[in-house]
Amino acid sequence: MTRREQLGQVFRFALVGGVNTGTFFGIYLLLHPWMPYFAAYSLAFALAMVGSFFMNTYFTYRTRPTWKKFLLFPLTNVTNYVIQSAGLYALVAWAGMDTRIAPLVAAVVAIPFTFLLSRRILVPGASRAAAGQEERQGRATSSSTV
Repeated sequence: MTRREQLGQVFRFALVGGVNTGTFFGIYLLLHPWMPYFAAYSLAFALAMVGSFFMNTYFTYRTRPTWKKFLLFPLTNVTNYVIQSAGLYALVAWAGMDTRIAPLVAAVVAIPFTFLLSRRILVPGASRAAAGQEERQGRATSSSTV
């Protein structure tokens, strides 16, 4: 994969993330008056994750969705959920942040983790290919400096 293709993936991931965050936040705000903030957050997170799976398979990584990927995708988002949940709790309980804004701040912290994990699940072999490319570039740099 070329550097340009990698940057395209990162750009598309950011775009999908923006749409997905807006979807999540809209669902969260709709549910917030009807249930405790953490329950609203959890349900909105789960619904947005399904949307994220399809947007990332079709648009970001341009791969086919499969049942295997669909079933594995939530496993990779467990890290995202833990980071966001801990961040949400810390921002609300310790920093006194408004419960309507704290989920957005917590989500920003989780972005790099989500990108790497979703790519690993949705593009099988992507991490091995990237490691191989880095190794080849390293060898080319080493041999050119000798």
